Amino acid sequence: MECRDWLGEQVRVGLGLELSGEQLDRFSLYFRLLVEGNQKLNLTTITKESEVFIKHFYDSLTVAGHLPLTSMETVIDVGTGAGFPGLPLKIAFPHLRLVLLDSLNKRVTFLKETTEQLGLKGVQYLHARAEEAARNRSHREAYDLAAARAVAKLNVLSEYCLPFVRRGGWFVAMKGPDVSEEMQESERAIQVLGGTPVETVSLSLPENQGKRNLILIQKKSPTPKTYPRKAGTPLRKPVK
Repeated sequence: MECRDWLGEQVRVGLGLELSGEQLDRFSLYFRLLVEGNQKLNLTTITKESEVFIKHFYDSLTVAGHLPLTSMETVIDVGTGAGFPGLPLKIAFPHLRLVLLDSLNKRVTFLKETTEQLGLKGVQYLHARAEEAARNRSHREAYDLAAARAVAKLNVLSEYCLPFVRRGGWFVAMKGPDVSEEMQESERAIQVLGGTPVETVSLSLPENQGKRNLILIQKKSPTPKTYPRKAGTPLRKPVK
């Protein structure tokens, strides 16, 4: 079975998500563009086709099984890197208005070229630090969902992401197998920044390719104007 067809079957059974042939073709093209781009940039250490489809594409789409993406309009992918989870979510949910934020301009250029070749509309690219972008009026508390995948510890990541989220919106942190310590360390940060943890979803990737956790946090109140602090401070001095 081709990887595109495997992905279609897995997301249908595992996530209740129906992907068209055109959408699955886009994932195949995305894989090829990722491998080509990886020859020039350090985008990913995972380049085997089957592993990319599981560990990048399927993994990114797990969000769809636990948040109402069909009723959302705006998504920001913070620290997107090679486009995960933002671009897989955009392929699967074309109506989303997506912002891909990354601090490295070369990656942003790759994302622009990739999105154009994939024929995706409604994607904006933001070359900036999260701490700086979240102070911009056009981005602050403007999104239904802020997503981040393996960017930083949760207490730091909360300060990067929650300022982007509108009241009632969501922040999803996509994490590895063990998050109990991070959750404990992040309780106050999440509260201070206006969020409340709703659920931690533990899941297994297909083909025994690893364990994952989705930490789902809802925005309950506005983020205080003092956050995020200046670039670099959240990482050096996380909220405790």
